[in-house]
Amino acid sequence: MAAEEIYTNPKNYVNRELSWLEFNYRVLSEARDKSIPLFERLKFLSITASNLDEFFMVRVASLKDMVHAKYSKPDIAGLKPEQQLEKIGEKTHDLVSLQYSTYSRSLLPALKQQGLVIMMNHEELNDQEGEYVDRYFQREVYPVLTPMAVDSSRPFPLIRNKTLNIAALVQKKDGDGELDFAMVQVPGVLPRFVEIPGENGERKVILLEEIIERNIQSLFLNYDIVTAHPFRIMRNADFNIDEEEAEDLLVEIQKQLKKRQWGEVIRLEIDEKVDKRLLKILKRELKLENNDIFFINGPLDLTFLMKMYGLKGFDSLKEPKYEPQRVPALMNDDDIFTNIRKGDIFLHHPYMTFDPVVDFIQKASKDPDVLAIKQTLYRVSGNSPIVAALAAAADNGKQVSVLVELKARFDEENNINWAKMLEKAGCHVIYGLVGLKTHSKITLVVRREEDGIRRYVHLGTGNYNDSTAKLYTDCGIMTCNPAIGEDATAVFNMLSGYSEPLGWNKLVLAPLWLRGRLLKMIRREKEYAEAGKPAHIIAKMNSLCDKEVIAALYEASCAGVKIELIVRGICCLKAGVPGLSENISVRSIVGTFLEHSRIFYFESGGRPELYMASADWMPRNLDKRVEIMFPVEDEKIKEQVLHILQVQLEDNRKAHVLQPDGSYEKPDLRGKMKVCSQEQFCQEAEAAVRAELAKQEPENRRTFIPAEAQNSK
Repeated sequence: MAAEEIYTNPKNYVNRELSWLEFNYRVLSEARDKSIPLFERLKFLSITASNLDEFFMVRVASLKDMVHAKYSKPDIAGLKPEQQLEKIGEKTHDLVSLQYSTYSRSLLPALKQQGLVIMMNHEELNDQEGEYVDRYFQREVYPVLTPMAVDSSRPFPLIRNKTLNIAALVQKKDGDGELDFAMVQVPGVLPRFVEIPGENGERKVILLEEIIERNIQSLFLNYDIVTAHPFRIMRNADFNIDEEEAEDLLVEIQKQLKKRQWGEVIRLEIDEKVDKRLLKILKRELKLENNDIFFINGPLDLTFLMKMYGLKGFDSLKEPKYEPQRVPALMNDDDIFTNIRKGDIFLHHPYMTFDPVVDFIQKASKDPDVLAIKQTLYRVSGNSPIVAALAAAADNGKQVSVLVELKARFDEENNINWAKMLEKAGCHVIYGLVGLKTHSKITLVVRREEDGIRRYVHLGTGNYNDSTAKLYTDCGIMTCNPAIGEDATAVFNMLSGYSEPLGWNKLVLAPLWLRGRLLKMIRREKEYAEAGKPAHIIAKMNSLCDKEVIAALYEASCAGVKIELIVRGICCLKAGVPGLSENISVRSIVGTFLEHSRIFYFESGGRPELYMASADWMPRNLDKRVEIMFPVEDEKIKEQVLHILQVQLEDNRKAHVLQPDGSYEKPDLRGKMKVCSQEQFCQEAEAAVRAELAKQEPENRRTFIPAEAQNSK
């Protein structure tokens, strides 16, 4: 087989969806790790459940659409949609079994040992507890419920996506013995679990569906309850919009959002002890195949564990809360603009606080010398101070242009609301380019100064979201470099007015130039290796599944280029395979924070180049999104960013290393010093603040409070 055929052979690639499921297994392994505080393990199990929900609503739904449309083109690994669904079905059923054995056999006993009992069944309640629960039902729950019966005059109800319900077979008292179907929705407006007064210091909680099931007879007074079981469905939430035909994108997306509630049912979760007659009705009415049904031994929808994490009194079973630290370069009395003029400023979240980014926009909104603010928004928080500052800037007479990406999945409604609010405030709002999502993270502030107009730019790898900035690891740079400022202006002119520049100074944009630049840099490393010059690639990203990029990496590996990849999630590349990728290693880091930054290093024959970006190496990022890759040129910042990569490559506590057979294993710790990159970055951020304070006046040293001390207060 010719070399080129080897690099592109489907056998040398991993299916994207199966790779994602491997990632969810890695998250689940954290829930199973007994060295992690117990309540953190609850969180990881909850995350696997919410991850799986989204996977079904989008990825599985998309494959089902392909099957319905008789689309049979194989994927990167040579699998047709039907084959992918079959393999996904096997793997997800195994994953769900492991989720629930982790919950029942590991977490529940451990919680009980720590004095917290989750009641598995309402029949376990003693008389006193039963009375408490029944009173709670009558007082808090009963008024909210809407029982629904199905008969000749009442059709089968619309069951909303992701809602928890209780289905029952009921029989009329003194009737002819015929069974009818009935159901009640477990209200999402009430707490999912209720704490019951306990004895001897033991705390007990019971789930809301158990309380309703215990009292379900009171909802159907003229009937006998034959059997009742909780169930939950997942619907197709993936929608496509013909943007060329849509007269108003905002209105069209609002219409599509409503359709999510009645999309095709693609998954049913139900109690494994369900009555077969009840299951038959659900299967018929919801048009389900056997493979779409998940029989659950435990409570449905484990995402409730994230709320349980908030229970008071269990701090000793949680990781101490980390407080993002101040940015040393900004620890002075100068304003943000003066500090940026001193030199580029590097931000590493959540180790460093996100406040400077918010401060940047807020100061610009009030500064009389600021003429214009331009920004892209992909996902923002529910009560965003950045959006409030942009609205205030428009109110203050500044030229404000905001690109709000309406097509950010599951944030569409939130973004529509922000877009309307910004328009009312007088901002010029752009809804993105036809056929593309704008995923780039860029802010431009234009300011009049003594020596003329100066442009200040923030570029980042993550969203302008002050909430997720405490949970996601991301990098950013604030600069007033004239070449980058010029490029930033060109970006916004392109987004708002179809004005494509003849050339770029520093920034590399998708979908027009980024793919070509990446391939060129990978192939250049190959040429350096063949010439006996230093050749090395280190790349950190969320996902790697672009066939052309992977083929180029295989080719570079075979030429002798050392390639070290840090890929959190999907990885369609096979690592360590002789004659293909023996020079490639892949590691995934799953820790307290969600790894989100994208950093790319190229040795370049001894003249290293370093970049950060908003884009992963995926077809959607390189071909269907507006993305920005930007160089790191300041030598001091280069050192900091390279240090991030180096520490992550040394991580042996939270890293999972990809094996040639496609499995992931944690590194062998025997005889090695333990390295947890996220813990180390927390400590280094605190140390950097201490060092900066030490340079300043002695009285200022007392203003630093270490994170541990802050938590203990």
